[in-house]
Amino acid sequence: MRILLAIILNALALGAAAFLVPGIGIPQGAGDTGTLILSYLAVGAVFGLVNVIIKPVVSLLALPITCLTLGLFALVINAAMLMLTGWLTSLVSLIPTFQVPSFFWDAVLGGIIVALVSALLNRFVVSSRA
Repeated sequence: MRILLAIILNALALGAAAFLVPGIGIPQGAGDTGTLILSYLAVGAVFGLVNVIIKPVVSLLALPITCLTLGLFALVINAAMLMLTGWLTSLVSLIPTFQVPSFFWDAVLGGIIVALVSALLNRFVVSSRA
């Protein structure tokens, strides 16, 4: 149940980023509203796997530069995880491609929005369930 909640929260955060940043998201030709919701849930699952498996390794390896930049390099890591999610969804034909066209503004702003929305959702949804 907790995994399903995490996938839904990731999908909501990715949907908020796609709504606020015009460059990122799933193309509108993906189908009707139900298909779009299922697509964001699938992309949320891929994003969750990337954050669980790859992000801790990258964060550990980038710890010295993160300390030198007083934590600002964590924004670059979040943007890289968003770009990696887009690349991984382009490899799987069952999931519509989550597009992140450019790293600098699209991925960085999307990463900031995903981090903020995820933090807020986790704060209110997960803490109210505990």
